Amino acid sequence: MQPDDTIVITGGSGLAGVNLREYLQSEGFRRILAPTSKECDLTDRQLVLDYFTRHKPDYVFHLAARAQGIMGNIRNQGEAYFKNTLINTYVVDACHVAAVKKIVAMGTAQMYPEPEPGVPLTEADIWKGPPHPSEYGYAQSKRGMLAQLQVYESSYGMRYALAFCVNLYGPHDRFNTETGHVIPSLVKKFHDAKATRAKVTVWGDGSAHRDFLYIKDCSRALHTIMEKIEGPVNLATGNSRKIRDVVNILAEHTGIQDQVVWDTSKPSGVAFRAYDVTRLQTAGFTCQSTLEQGLPETYDWYAKNISMARN
Repeated sequence: MQPDDTIVITGGSGLAGVNLREYLQSEGFRRILAPTSKECDLTDRQLVLDYFTRHKPDYVFHLAARAQGIMGNIRNQGEAYFKNTLINTYVVDACHVAAVKKIVAMGTAQMYPEPEPGVPLTEADIWKGPPHPSEYGYAQSKRGMLAQLQVYESSYGMRYALAFCVNLYGPHDRFNTETGHVIPSLVKKFHDAKATRAKVTVWGDGSAHRDFLYIKDCSRALHTIMEKIEGPVNLATGNSRKIRDVVNILAEHTGIQDQVVWDTSKPSGVAFRAYDVTRLQTAGFTCQSTLEQGLPETYDWYAKNISMARN
Protein backbone atom coordinates (compact mmCIF):
# COMPACT_ATOMS: atom_id res chain seq x y z
CA MET A 1 0.00 0.00 0.00
CA GLN A 2 1.09 3.54 -0.79
CA PRO A 3 0.32 6.65 1.32
CA ASP A 4 -2.13 8.01 -1.27
CA ASP A 5 -4.01 4.75 -1.83
CA THR A 6 -7.66 4.75 -0.81
CA ILE A 7 -8.21 2.31 2.04
CA VAL A 8 -11.64 1.26 3.31
CA ILE A 9 -12.06 -0.20 6.79
CA THR A 10 -15.45 -1.77 7.43
CA GLY A 11 -16.37 -1.99 11.09
CA GLY A 12 -14.43 1.21 11.60
CA SER A 13 -16.13 2.04 14.91
CA GLY A 14 -15.31 -1.32 16.49
CA LEU A 15 -12.31 -2.43 18.51
CA ALA A 16 -10.21 -3.56 15.55
CA GLY A 17 -11.39 -0.80 13.21
CA VAL A 18 -10.71 2.18 15.48
CA ASN A 19 -7.26 0.95 16.41
CA LEU A 20 -6.32 -0.03 12.85
CA ARG A 21 -7.28 3.40 11.56
CA GLU A 22 -5.17 5.12 14.23
CA TYR A 23 -2.24 2.85 13.42
CA LEU A 24 -2.42 3.37 9.64
CA GLN A 25 -2.65 7.13 10.11
CA SER A 26 0.48 7.00 12.27
CA GLU A 27 2.18 5.13 9.41
CA GLY A 28 1.43 7.94 6.97
CA PHE A 29 -1.64 6.66 5.14
CA ARG A 30 -3.83 9.66 4.33
CA ARG A 31 -6.92 8.37 2.52
CA ILE A 32 -8.67 6.08 4.98
CA LEU A 33 -12.44 5.65 4.90
CA ALA A 34 -14.23 3.95 7.78
CA PRO A 35 -17.97 4.21 7.11
CA THR A 36 -20.42 3.86 9.97
CA SER A 37 -23.60 1.81 9.60
CA LYS A 38 -25.47 5.08 9.00
CA GLU A 39 -23.14 5.94 6.13
CA CYS A 40 -23.33 2.47 4.61
CA ASP A 41 -25.61 -0.31 5.86
CA LEU A 42 -23.59 -3.40 5.01
CA THR A 43 -26.70 -5.60 5.04
CA ASP A 44 -28.07 -3.64 2.05
CA ARG A 45 -26.47 -4.90 -1.17
CA GLN A 46 -27.20 -1.83 -3.27
CA LEU A 47 -25.88 0.57 -0.67
CA VAL A 48 -22.67 -1.44 -0.39
CA LEU A 49 -22.21 -1.53 -4.18
CA ASP A 50 -22.90 2.20 -4.45
CA TYR A 51 -20.36 3.02 -1.71
CA PHE A 52 -17.59 0.90 -3.22
CA THR A 53 -18.12 2.01 -6.82
CA ARG A 54 -18.25 5.65 -5.68
CA HIS A 55 -15.07 5.60 -3.59
CA LYS A 56 -13.12 2.99 -5.62
CA PRO A 57 -10.91 1.72 -2.77
CA ASP A 58 -7.52 0.27 -3.59
CA TYR A 59 -7.43 -1.90 -0.48
CA VAL A 60 -10.09 -3.10 1.95
CA PHE A 61 -9.84 -4.30 5.53
CA HIS A 62 -13.17 -6.04 6.12
CA LEU A 63 -13.51 -6.06 9.91
CA ALA A 64 -17.27 -5.54 10.29
CA ALA A 65 -19.29 -8.23 12.05
CA ARG A 66 -22.32 -8.75 14.23
CA ALA A 67 -20.75 -10.50 17.23
CA GLN A 68 -21.78 -10.50 20.89
CA GLY A 69 -19.42 -12.80 22.74
CA ILE A 70 -20.20 -16.38 23.68
CA MET A 71 -23.51 -15.82 25.51
CA GLY A 72 -24.80 -13.37 22.93
CA ASN A 73 -23.91 -15.70 20.08
CA ILE A 74 -25.46 -18.72 21.83
CA ARG A 75 -28.75 -16.87 22.27
CA ASN A 76 -28.82 -15.43 18.75
CA GLN A 77 -27.48 -18.19 16.49
CA GLY A 78 -29.86 -17.51 13.62
CA GLU A 79 -29.35 -13.76 13.62
CA ALA A 80 -25.56 -14.17 13.88
CA TYR A 81 -25.55 -16.43 10.84
CA PHE A 82 -27.96 -14.39 8.73
CA LYS A 83 -26.65 -10.89 9.40
CA ASN A 84 -23.00 -11.83 9.04
CA THR A 85 -23.66 -13.81 5.87
CA LEU A 86 -25.30 -10.76 4.31
CA ILE A 87 -22.48 -8.43 5.38
CA ASN A 88 -19.69 -10.69 4.19
CA THR A 89 -21.33 -11.65 0.90
CA TYR A 90 -22.06 -8.07 -0.11
CA VAL A 91 -18.68 -6.65 0.92
CA VAL A 92 -16.65 -9.36 -0.85
CA ASP A 93 -18.75 -9.02 -4.01
CA ALA A 94 -18.42 -5.22 -3.94
CA CYS A 95 -14.64 -5.60 -3.74
CA HIS A 96 -14.81 -7.63 -6.94
CA VAL A 97 -17.10 -5.14 -8.70
CA ALA A 98 -14.91 -2.19 -7.66
CA ALA A 99 -11.71 -4.00 -8.73
CA VAL A 100 -10.11 -3.74 -5.28
CA LYS A 101 -6.44 -4.73 -5.38
CA LYS A 102 -6.71 -6.87 -2.24
CA ILE A 103 -9.05 -7.53 0.66
CA VAL A 104 -8.01 -8.63 4.13
CA ALA A 105 -11.04 -10.07 5.91
CA MET A 106 -11.42 -10.75 9.60
CA GLY A 107 -12.46 -14.27 10.41
CA THR A 108 -12.47 -15.90 13.82
CA ALA A 109 -10.65 -18.76 15.50
CA GLN A 110 -14.15 -20.08 16.31
CA MET A 111 -14.28 -21.24 12.68
CA TYR A 112 -12.03 -24.14 13.67
CA PRO A 113 -13.35 -27.56 14.74
CA GLU A 114 -12.62 -28.89 18.21
CA PRO A 115 -8.83 -29.20 18.56
CA GLU A 116 -6.93 -32.29 19.58
CA PRO A 117 -5.70 -31.91 23.18
CA GLY A 118 -2.48 -29.90 23.32
CA VAL A 119 -2.09 -29.57 19.54
CA PRO A 120 -1.90 -26.07 17.97
CA LEU A 121 -4.34 -25.56 15.11
CA THR A 122 -2.94 -24.81 11.65
CA GLU A 123 -4.73 -23.13 8.78
CA ALA A 124 -5.13 -26.51 7.05
CA ASP A 125 -7.35 -27.74 9.90
CA ILE A 126 -10.25 -25.38 9.16
CA TRP A 127 -12.46 -27.87 7.28
CA LYS A 128 -11.73 -30.96 9.40
CA GLY A 129 -14.96 -30.79 11.40
CA PRO A 130 -17.80 -28.50 12.50
CA PRO A 131 -17.31 -25.47 14.76
CA HIS A 132 -18.21 -25.64 18.44
CA PRO A 133 -22.03 -25.55 18.95
CA SER A 134 -21.84 -22.38 21.09
CA GLU A 135 -20.51 -20.34 18.14
CA TYR A 136 -21.98 -22.39 15.31
CA GLY A 137 -24.05 -19.73 13.53
CA TYR A 138 -21.40 -17.02 13.73
CA ALA A 139 -18.54 -19.37 12.79
CA GLN A 140 -20.38 -20.86 9.81
CA SER A 141 -21.06 -17.40 8.41
CA LYS A 142 -17.31 -16.76 8.51
CA ARG A 143 -16.61 -20.12 6.88
CA GLY A 144 -18.98 -19.11 4.12
CA MET A 145 -16.94 -15.95 3.60
CA LEU A 146 -13.77 -18.02 3.27
CA ALA A 147 -15.45 -20.18 0.63
CA GLN A 148 -16.60 -17.06 -1.23
CA LEU A 149 -13.12 -15.57 -1.18
CA GLN A 150 -11.64 -18.82 -2.46
CA VAL A 151 -14.04 -19.08 -5.40
CA TYR A 152 -13.67 -15.37 -6.20
CA GLU A 153 -9.93 -15.88 -6.30
CA SER A 154 -10.27 -18.82 -8.69
CA SER A 155 -13.01 -17.19 -10.80
CA TYR A 156 -11.88 -13.56 -10.87
CA GLY A 157 -8.29 -13.51 -9.63
CA MET A 158 -9.27 -11.65 -6.44
CA ARG A 159 -6.34 -11.30 -4.03
CA TYR A 160 -7.33 -11.93 -0.44
CA ALA A 161 -6.25 -12.94 3.01
CA LEU A 162 -8.54 -14.13 5.77
CA ALA A 163 -7.37 -13.92 9.37
CA PHE A 164 -8.49 -16.56 11.86
CA CYS A 165 -8.48 -14.10 14.72
CA VAL A 166 -8.22 -15.08 18.38
CA ASN A 167 -9.53 -13.17 21.41
CA LEU A 168 -8.79 -9.47 20.93
CA TYR A 169 -8.67 -6.97 23.76
CA GLY A 170 -7.68 -3.36 24.33
CA PRO A 171 -8.93 0.25 24.29
CA HIS A 172 -12.22 0.94 22.45
CA ASP A 173 -13.59 -2.54 23.14
CA ARG A 174 -17.22 -3.25 24.05
CA PHE A 175 -17.35 -3.69 27.83
CA ASN A 176 -20.42 -5.74 28.77
CA THR A 177 -20.61 -8.44 31.44
CA GLU A 178 -23.54 -10.23 29.78
CA THR A 179 -22.69 -10.32 26.06
CA GLY A 180 -19.08 -9.13 25.94
CA HIS A 181 -15.97 -11.19 25.24
CA VAL A 182 -14.01 -12.59 28.15
CA ILE A 183 -11.43 -9.86 28.79
CA PRO A 184 -13.63 -6.74 28.42
CA SER A 185 -16.28 -8.49 30.49
CA LEU A 186 -13.77 -9.18 33.26
CA VAL A 187 -12.38 -5.65 33.06
CA LYS A 188 -15.85 -4.25 33.70
CA LYS A 189 -16.48 -6.76 36.49
CA PHE A 190 -13.28 -5.79 38.27
CA HIS A 191 -13.92 -2.08 37.82
CA ASP A 192 -17.45 -2.39 39.22
CA ALA A 193 -16.31 -4.60 42.09
CA LYS A 194 -13.57 -2.19 43.09
CA ALA A 195 -16.08 0.67 43.18
CA THR A 196 -18.75 -1.24 45.16
CA ARG A 197 -16.57 -3.70 47.11
CA ALA A 198 -18.61 -6.54 45.62
CA LYS A 199 -17.36 -9.99 44.68
CA VAL A 200 -16.02 -10.79 41.19
CA THR A 201 -17.65 -14.07 40.18
CA VAL A 202 -15.81 -15.95 37.42
CA TRP A 203 -17.20 -19.01 35.67
CA GLY A 204 -15.30 -22.30 35.90
CA ASP A 205 -11.97 -22.93 37.56
CA GLY A 206 -9.76 -20.80 35.30
CA SER A 207 -7.92 -23.75 33.81
CA ALA A 208 -9.02 -23.24 30.19
CA HIS A 209 -6.27 -22.00 27.86
CA ARG A 210 -6.89 -19.22 25.32
CA ASP A 211 -4.76 -17.06 23.03
CA PHE A 212 -5.26 -13.33 23.75
CA LEU A 213 -4.01 -10.72 21.25
CA TYR A 214 -3.58 -7.09 22.27
CA ILE A 215 -5.21 -4.76 19.79
CA LYS A 216 -2.04 -2.76 19.07
CA ASP A 217 -0.36 -5.96 17.94
CA CYS A 218 -3.46 -6.84 15.92
CA SER A 219 -3.23 -3.57 13.96
CA ARG A 220 0.41 -4.19 13.09
CA ALA A 221 -0.38 -7.76 12.12
CA LEU A 222 -3.23 -6.75 9.80
CA HIS A 223 -0.85 -4.40 7.98
CA THR A 224 1.68 -7.23 7.63
CA ILE A 225 -1.03 -9.56 6.32
CA MET A 226 -2.12 -7.02 3.72
CA GLU A 227 1.44 -6.57 2.51
CA LYS A 228 2.81 -10.09 2.65
CA ILE A 229 0.27 -12.90 3.11
CA GLU A 230 -2.25 -14.50 0.77
CA GLY A 231 -5.05 -16.84 1.83
CA PRO A 232 -5.94 -18.04 5.33
CA VAL A 233 -3.66 -17.12 8.24
CA ASN A 234 -3.83 -17.47 12.02
CA LEU A 235 -3.92 -14.06 13.68
CA ALA A 236 -2.67 -15.00 17.14
CA THR A 237 0.23 -14.70 19.55
CA GLY A 238 1.01 -18.41 19.47
CA ASN A 239 1.11 -18.33 23.29
CA SER A 240 -1.93 -19.71 25.12
CA ARG A 241 -2.65 -18.48 28.63
CA LYS A 242 -5.03 -19.71 31.33
CA ILE A 243 -8.17 -17.72 32.11
CA ARG A 244 -6.85 -17.76 35.68
CA ASP A 245 -3.83 -15.73 34.48
CA VAL A 246 -6.15 -13.00 33.19
CA VAL A 247 -8.05 -12.92 36.47
CA ASN A 248 -4.88 -12.86 38.57
CA ILE A 249 -3.37 -9.98 36.58
CA LEU A 250 -6.54 -7.90 36.90
CA ALA A 251 -6.89 -8.76 40.58
CA GLU A 252 -3.34 -7.66 41.30
CA HIS A 253 -3.68 -4.49 39.22
CA THR A 254 -6.88 -3.46 41.03
CA GLY A 255 -5.77 -4.70 44.44
CA ILE A 256 -8.91 -6.75 45.08
CA GLN A 257 -7.52 -10.29 45.09
CA ASP A 258 -9.71 -11.21 48.08
CA GLN A 259 -12.94 -10.39 46.17
CA VAL A 260 -12.54 -13.05 43.47
CA VAL A 261 -14.93 -16.04 43.58
CA TRP A 262 -14.65 -19.03 41.22
CA ASP A 263 -18.03 -20.57 40.34
CA THR A 264 -16.95 -24.12 39.50
CA SER A 265 -20.57 -25.17 38.95
CA LYS A 266 -20.37 -23.25 35.66
CA PRO A 267 -18.51 -24.57 32.60
CA SER A 268 -14.91 -23.57 31.92
CA GLY A 269 -15.31 -23.98 28.14
CA VAL A 270 -13.00 -25.85 25.78
CA ALA A 271 -9.97 -26.88 27.83
CA PHE A 272 -7.25 -25.93 25.37
CA ARG A 273 -6.99 -23.79 22.26
CA ALA A 274 -3.67 -22.89 20.66
CA TYR A 275 -2.72 -21.76 17.17
CA ASP A 276 0.27 -22.25 14.93
CA VAL A 277 1.58 -18.83 13.88
CA THR A 278 4.29 -19.96 11.49
CA ARG A 279 2.75 -18.17 8.49
CA LEU A 280 2.47 -14.89 10.38
CA GLN A 281 5.97 -15.07 11.82
CA THR A 282 7.47 -16.04 8.45
CA ALA A 283 6.02 -12.81 7.08
CA GLY A 284 8.10 -10.92 9.67
CA PHE A 285 5.54 -10.26 12.42
CA THR A 286 6.21 -10.67 16.12
CA CYS A 287 4.03 -9.58 19.04
CA GLN A 288 5.32 -6.70 21.15
CA SER A 289 2.85 -6.74 24.05
CA THR A 290 2.47 -9.36 26.76
CA LEU A 291 -0.71 -10.02 28.71
CA GLU A 292 0.99 -8.46 31.73
CA GLN A 293 1.42 -5.21 29.75
CA GLY A 294 -1.79 -5.12 27.75
CA LEU A 295 -4.30 -5.96 30.48
CA PRO A 296 -3.39 -3.10 32.85
CA GLU A 297 -3.38 -0.66 29.89
CA THR A 298 -6.85 -1.86 28.90
CA TYR A 299 -8.19 -1.58 32.44
CA ASP A 300 -6.73 1.93 32.90
CA TRP A 301 -8.18 3.07 29.55
CA TYR A 302 -11.63 1.80 30.58
CA ALA A 303 -11.42 3.42 34.01
CA LYS A 304 -10.47 6.74 32.43
CA ASN A 305 -13.03 6.60 29.59
CA ILE A 306 -15.92 4.80 31.26
CA SER A 307 -18.44 7.47 30.30
CA MET A 308 -17.72 7.06 26.59
CA ALA A 309 -16.87 3.32 26.49
CA ARG A 310 -19.20 1.08 24.50
CA ASN A 311 -21.21 -1.57 26.31
